[in-house]
Amino acid sequence: MGKQLIIYGSRYGSAKRYAERLAQMTGLEAVEYKEVKALGDYDRIVYLGSLYAGGVTGLKQTVGKMTPQQELIVATVGLADPTDAANVAHIRQSVKGQVPVYLYDESRIFHLRGAIDYTKLNLKYRLMMSLLAKKVAKLPDEQQNAETRAMLETYGKQVDFVDFSTLQPIVERIR
Repeated sequence: MGKQLIIYGSRYGSAKRYAERLAQMTGLEAVEYKEVKALGDYDRIVYLGSLYAGGVTGLKQTVGKMTPQQELIVATVGLADPTDAANVAHIRQSVKGQVPVYLYDESRIFHLRGAIDYTKLNLKYRLMMSLLAKKVAKLPDEQQNAETRAMLETYGKQVDFVDFSTLQPIVERIR
C-alpha cells in the first residue's frame, strides 16, 4: 500500500488517544480532521471518529475530500459495547449514511470503546445529556438498546473503556 494517513475526529479525547497510539504502532502520521486541507496524495485514509449525535465526528467532511481510488478504513469510538450486534448494526448504518457508496466497505469498519468525564462537558452538553438521560430512563426495557443502556449506566460519571489492544486488527489491516 502506498501513502497512508490517520485522521481523527474527537469530541472528548478518546478518538485522539486511539489515533495517537495507532500512529505510534504503525509509524503513520495522525492529524485532526479540521487540519486536513487535501487528501489527493494518499492511497489510504484511516479515520478514527467519536460517535456523536447519530454520526461520526468529522467523517463526512473527510470523505468529501476523498476520491473513489482511495481506500477508507473507519474506526468508530463510543461508549456502547462494540460486541453487541444490534449496536454494531446501528453504528454501521450511521457510517453508511456519511460515506459515499464507493468508499463504504463493512470489512473496513472497526468499533472501539471510548471514555467520558461528565464534569468536563460544557454547560450546553451537560444539559443536553441530562435531558436525553431523563428521556431514555422513561423508555421501557424492551425499547432500550445497548447504546441507551450504556448511556444510562455511565451518565454523570467518569468512565474510561479505552483499550489500546483493540487497535491490533486495525494495525493488521493497515500492514
